[in-house]
Amino acid sequence: MKTFTDLGLHKLVMKAVNELGYETPTPIQLKAIPQLLDDKDLLGIAQTGTGKTAAFALPTLDYLLEEPALRRPKSTRVLVLAPTRELASQIAESFSNYSRYMDCVVQTVFGGVKINKQIRDLSKGTHVLVATPGRLLDLVSQKAVTLADIEVLILDEADQMLDMGFIHDLKKIIAQIPKDRQTLLFSATMPKSISELANQFLNHPVRVSVAPESTTAERVNQGVIHIAAGDKPKLLGAVLKDPKINRALVFTRTKHGADKVVRKLKSEGIEAAAIHGNKSQSQRTRALTAFKDGSCKVLIATDIAARGIDISGITHVVNYEIPNVPEQYVHRIGRTARAGKDGLAISFVAEDELYYLRDIEKTIRQSVPVLDIPEGAEVSALPTPDPSIRARKPKGPSGGRGGGSRHGRSRPGGQRSRDGGQSGGKRRRSSGSNRNRNRSRSKAPA
Repeated sequence: MKTFTDLGLHKLVMKAVNELGYETPTPIQLKAIPQLLDDKDLLGIAQTGTGKTAAFALPTLDYLLEEPALRRPKSTRVLVLAPTRELASQIAESFSNYSRYMDCVVQTVFGGVKINKQIRDLSKGTHVLVATPGRLLDLVSQKAVTLADIEVLILDEADQMLDMGFIHDLKKIIAQIPKDRQTLLFSATMPKSISELANQFLNHPVRVSVAPESTTAERVNQGVIHIAAGDKPKLLGAVLKDPKINRALVFTRTKHGADKVVRKLKSEGIEAAAIHGNKSQSQRTRALTAFKDGSCKVLIATDIAARGIDISGITHVVNYEIPNVPEQYVHRIGRTARAGKDGLAISFVAEDELYYLRDIEKTIRQSVPVLDIPEGAEVSALPTPDPSIRARKPKGPSGGRGGGSRHGRSRPGGQRSRDGGQSGGKRRRSSGSNRNRNRSRSKAPA
């Protein structure tokens, strides 16, 4: 079994890796890091929780050590694009942890906070810039940052960026990045739109795929409760009183719905917080901090706001409203049962959501077992539907989601959040360097 030492990363990167307690690379790290050390473009199909941040951050920092260069004012050498503020913050934190023993300045920019401080921070330049697309374009338009010196472009959660309608922002950003760069694109799913994006912006990429969608679902204990829509609030209160719950992540389709659930739970004495696009950055940060430290065990989230939340110890995921896109279901339940631990995903399914449940079961290639109503819940379950009866697709807003659409169109109402997006690129080489450079330096000590 290979260890990180076997991968040939720079000794200063390895020093941080060892200090963080990393020993055995995850499948995505084992497959991606050697390819990236050889300067190849990469298309990575991997979900949150597979270790993909380290898979792209470690070889990128290795490159910066091998090709040192002074910071230039208002410039960056590495650009990472992420769909949400939370994911951007987590990526930047990882880069900072991995680069603790090297001269590497990491900056993060996203919407929801004042732009003036970000302009000041970027004035001296940075090595790694992690950004959401909307705020990055705002900074470019104000000439606070230039994209002309980017050598490595990383697009994380590309499928979600397209779902959020950031395709035009991506094209604007990539048009300003030198073509002589290394480009890394990571996505949890591989729809046609991602293939087209990869064909357009990557140069003969190596494709690396781990954890197919179905296997994530197989690792999680799943259950469904058929319930009248009006009984969902009472049922949720009963479910969340289970003493086995350490942390529960509850999904709603809409921002308004998330706030409504929080109010209902608090009226029953259950402490909960919501995270969605209408919350200020300080509110979102407080909610995530309370959820991480355990002072608040229940977090209510929409699909978009939850992207990038990688918090250990989530024992339960509750689909208060199931998504109308089956891939989102896989994203949701993958937040639990991590690192070999047990996890339970419970879905409340009203009669008008039955069509979406059938779609989900086709995607994960398994039927979701029906669960009993918890003791003490003053509700009655609906009869288990006959699986041989074809469910009808709902009409109107009941099938909506908490943001975005399946194929990258703008969200309902024509509004598009400016707090996230991505971009792509390839790293430029200093003179005498090539894409398959000779990595003759000594490997890190064991």
